[in-house]
Amino acid sequence: MNNRYELNKNLAQMLKGGVIMDVTDAEQAGIAEAAGACAVMALERVPADIRKFGGIARMSDPKLIKEIQAAVSIPVMAKVRIGHFVEAQILEALEIDYVDESEVLTPADDKLHINKKDFSVPFVCGAKNLGEALRRIGEGASMIRTKGEPGTGDVVEAVKHMRAMTSAINTVASMGREELMNFAKEISAPYDLVVYVHENKSLPVVNFAAGGIATPADAAMMMQLGCDGVFVGSGIFKSGDPARRAQAIVKAVTNYNDPKMLAELSEDLGEPMVGINISTMPEEDRMAGRGW
Repeated sequence: MNNRYELNKNLAQMLKGGVIMDVTDAEQAGIAEAAGACAVMALERVPADIRKFGGIARMSDPKLIKEIQAAVSIPVMAKVRIGHFVEAQILEALEIDYVDESEVLTPADDKLHINKKDFSVPFVCGAKNLGEALRRIGEGASMIRTKGEPGTGDVVEAVKHMRAMTSAINTVASMGREELMNFAKEISAPYDLVVYVHENKSLPVVNFAAGGIATPADAAMMMQLGCDGVFVGSGIFKSGDPARRAQAIVKAVTNYNDPKMLAELSEDLGEPMVGINISTMPEEDRMAGRGW
């Protein structure tokens, strides 16, 4: 298990500096790969449509996943419901590259997440703060992403969660060693992982931004805030020119500290996704709060 977990963490490190795009069919997957995405996330419906049409959102049809796997040479990820270990078993049997235990789908267990140490496939999990991130890593997650509000085109929640994570890491790094056990108890996190953060001033796995990232400027902002890469969802394929916007966001992640380049990349991209201001969104429509 330890060797497998170390390998999974290293695999996730290889995605660092890249963009992972939500896709709903093989054609979109091809567009994402051509634009330079480092991986794609196979979905039956993007979060904007899940919210729009409602109902129970589950793991994608294996046939769709196979079609997307056949269409691209980059890694393919797919989502399972929180706590749904059988959906994860099915994805592992399909030889998916990463499983995302995702709050975007309807949770299957209202108390427990999947014990990811039971699996060989690497897991990605969302987190709003340091305690949530370390609980998921303690369960075996090889990669963390912020829980921005998906399907909105509003980046505010991703920013809030990344700033909360960075602030907590800085707090742990400045603590005395004798304070760590108490802090671990306060945030309900494994003590050994709190010690790791104290000693290394970082998470033990990569942390990507996700949720509401719709423009090159959004992506560059998340990178400047310290993320290791970016997930892009509905913002691409709900816009006027998905291929061009996808390529611009990939280049923005690479050149996130170059304002002149970002200005060029942001020009004439066509109609953006019609966004949702989170401050006007009813509480029951929000997905980021799912998970415990």
